[in-house]
Amino acid sequence: MSTPPLAKFILARPWLLKIVRPIANWHANAAGYRQLGLKIDDLTMEENEIVQLALKRLPPKEAYDRVFRLRRAMQLSVSHQLLPKEQWTKPEEDELYLDKYIKEIEEEMKEREDLEAMVITKRKANAKEGQ
Repeated sequence: MSTPPLAKFILARPWLLKIVRPIANWHANAAGYRQLGLKIDDLTMEENEIVQLALKRLPPKEAYDRVFRLRRAMQLSVSHQLLPKEQWTKPEEDELYLDKYIKEIEEEMKEREDLEAMVITKRKANAKEGQ
């Protein structure tokens, strides 16, 4: 039996969550992507085939918002500026919007792999049926 992922382990223990949450918030703020108006999934590398498929499954509004955030962040980076504080991504807005599509695609790929690896054998007829 495999061990649960670290996030699930922490979320299942409120006392541990109380200790880790301030550190996680500090780390997210220190990373600086929220100051550019980005969300956590905007940082996901797009070179992965699964991520490419997940991006194609995004609703049009979410896909447009993602492109807008990325272009704005690129422009801010080129001009060496940050957004005004009121435009920063707030922690409650910083959700995983791409994760559900990635998990869905991974499940589909695993199911496809299992179906392709399936071996079909023909049953042998009973001796009584042949008589």
